[in-house]
Amino acid sequence: MTPRHFLDLDRLPAAALRRILDIGSGFKRDQPPARGRRSPAGKALAMIFEKPSTRTRVSFELGMRQMGGETIVLERDGSQLGRGETVADTARVLSRYVDVIMLRTTREEKLLELAEHATVPVINGLTDRTHPCQLMADVMTFEEHLGPIAGRKIAWSGDGNNMATSWIHAAERFGFELHLACPAELGPPQDVVDWARGCGSKIVVTDDVEAAVRNADCVVTDTWTSMGDEDVGDRHNLLRAYQVDERLMKLAKPDAIFMHCLPAHRGEEVTASVIDGPQSAVWDEAENRLHAQKGILYWCLT
Repeated sequence: MTPRHFLDLDRLPAAALRRILDIGSGFKRDQPPARGRRSPAGKALAMIFEKPSTRTRVSFELGMRQMGGETIVLERDGSQLGRGETVADTARVLSRYVDVIMLRTTREEKLLELAEHATVPVINGLTDRTHPCQLMADVMTFEEHLGPIAGRKIAWSGDGNNMATSWIHAAERFGFELHLACPAELGPPQDVVDWARGCGSKIVVTDDVEAAVRNADCVVTDTWTSMGDEDVGDRHNLLRAYQVDERLMKLAKPDAIFMHCLPAHRGEEVTASVIDGPQSAVWDEAENRLHAQKGILYWCLT
């Protein structure tokens, strides 16, 4: 039987993504689905980390254990992947030991190679291109605060990075309007924008941050410098005008929320008054990583 991979939002139908959210929300309400023979209870999750993590590691490890499963962590320097073993061989070996594999890595190609050769589900814990697990938690958080996300306006301010790409995927799958304010030099991948627009989604890319945020239901940003980024000084100069502060938040709707996937750098991409303020949903967002991860794991194993 073909494994149920969770690789990217654009690779799964909207109905499957909604099912995952429903499962995760059920776990949060302490109303898990009836456990079938392939549920996480008694199963094992291998987590491969080639990039540091707090929320991804804790949420996956706790989520799997709370559902009755086991976890094992493989750091890059503590496995043969860091010493030259191919991703394909690692996939073949781990598939003999565990029931599901989560990979947090750099190049998307590593994730795809792992999924191609694994005979168990593979989950994208983050690549340089996308971060779909975070988006599942983000959609869950938005809907808890403001109701259905379909038809609403989301504003992104900052670097067109992996989070921006996953927001574009989510806009198409969940049916909301997305306005991305980015410097021209740091815009989102054009192929992703073209894909979403080709599917009928309203994706606006601009360098006018005020226009993007005006009347938005949610304002989102991310760090200016991701792990492995170079030319930090130049990036900061380009992104300084895209800082989310109280003045910018006032352009959004009065009940708009602010989200950030964390870790945050107060005083850079967001001011302390916003991230710690009454419109901030970042702590709910961080908590929902746990519940969204449960939904993803359960869906992959059933």
